[in-house]
Amino acid sequence: MERTQPRETEANLSIDEYGAKTVEKEECEELLLTEYATLLGFYIASVAVLTGLATEKDRFPRRFSLLDLALLGIATHKLSRIVAKDRITSILRAPFVTYICSAGAGEVDEEPRGRGIQRGIGHLVSCPYCMAPWCATALAFSLLFAPRATRFFAGILASVAASDFLHRAYLAAKERT
Repeated sequence: MERTQPRETEANLSIDEYGAKTVEKEECEELLLTEYATLLGFYIASVAVLTGLATEKDRFPRRFSLLDLALLGIATHKLSRIVAKDRITSILRAPFVTYICSAGAGEVDEEPRGRGIQRGIGHLVSCPYCMAPWCATALAFSLLFAPRATRFFAGILASVAASDFLHRAYLAAKERT
């Protein structure tokens, strides 16, 4: 006798069941689990290679300073927004996204386009939250291999992030008067 449904006690590891319980069927059908797995595999392989290289060259510090962590955190925030939202960097995202509208403050709203890996990359490069781990990883490994240059460029990114917040505070204060 052949069963089509697994029993509740049996493990069902099928990715076909991933969206079985959501009411957001359209969004769930759009999920690209294979493409996401490919991107995640690329990320993990890159981190593994860089970790091996850093280990081989004994580049890992015993600990990060709080100043470096703060600098990398602020720089990651700004770099991920530049990559995912900045009007000027839209040329880099254009093969993977469709422009929707201006989002103000030099940023744009875009949505992923195409199918397969093109769409998967579109999801990645149009979301600052999705880009942040990639940017943090790049900055952290850069700090291991080229600390002076990384601190210099991270300082620039942190300065721009601080400037962004000051511009917004200035505009908010100006609107209140």
